[in-house]
Amino acid sequence: MRRDYLVHGALLAALLVAHFLLPAYHHGVMARVMVLACFAIGYNVLFGYTGLLSLGHALFFAAGMYGAGMPMHLWGTGPGAAFAMGVLAATLVALVVGALALRTAGVAFMIVTLMFAQAGYLALLLASRWTGGDQGIVIAQAQRQLWSIDLSAEGPRYLAALVLFGVCLIASLALMRSRRGRVLIAIRENEERARLLGYDTFAMKLMAVTLSGTFAGVAGAGYGILFGYVGASFATVQYSIYPLLWVLLGGAGTILGPFLGTLFMYYLVDTASDLTSAYLLVVGVVLILLTLFAPGGIGGELRRRLWRAMP
Repeated sequence: MRRDYLVHGALLAALLVAHFLLPAYHHGVMARVMVLACFAIGYNVLFGYTGLLSLGHALFFAAGMYGAGMPMHLWGTGPGAAFAMGVLAATLVALVVGALALRTAGVAFMIVTLMFAQAGYLALLLASRWTGGDQGIVIAQAQRQLWSIDLSAEGPRYLAALVLFGVCLIASLALMRSRRGRVLIAIRENEERARLLGYDTFAMKLMAVTLSGTFAGVAGAGYGILFGYVGASFATVQYSIYPLLWVLLGGAGTILGPFLGTLFMYYLVDTASDLTSAYLLVVGVVLILLTLFAPGGIGGELRRRLWRAMP
């Protein structure tokens, strides 16, 4: 366990060093990647470690985003309190959705989560008087001040994103190294056997959905505050598919996989769009090749070739 924490701590240290070395453009990209990687970490808890496929995680991301952005925009709430409100909103939404959706299983669970996410998206559009609808909400720079620190500035924004990512990364590592994390893995491998061993699998899966939604809420609230925009487009189905792709590319069931997948996907789209207007074709071909030749994702290949004990 000590080696695991040292390796993941080394990644955080490297990202801190990158803060002083990266050019302006890549500095901003890396801040965005770290926040979105928190979203992917949450999805990995549910899909990679518990084995539950959700297509409704955009709802939790948007709940965190609007839970933080709307109080700032409507009531002038400070970013610290707004962030806490966003995370709490996402946690409560995930708890309610999980309690209802977990009455189903397999494909039905996937469809039910998708339906909840679409209902949330439509609610944001219908409540456009407060949510801004398609146009969204722009959070003024003056409102993004935490203890006289300007979170809209490049340096503080990067460091804040690093703190969020570091907390989510270490928290997920601690969870998966704990007894409860081992139970989640047991449910993924054989839920019936876990139930026969005396574990309350419904309660454990509800915990996984709630924690996953909380991570997504951290990402959503952080994204809205750090980048100054909250919009209904973040509640669309594509933002439920993105974390699935990031986790699959990076390696489902690995702690580092969500970050690796998010980083790879972001730069793949960025590079391909510079080369051709048909960048989605390039992205599709690369994803197919990666799926064929590295089905375990980047993290899975690292585990297979370099570090078999990789968590």
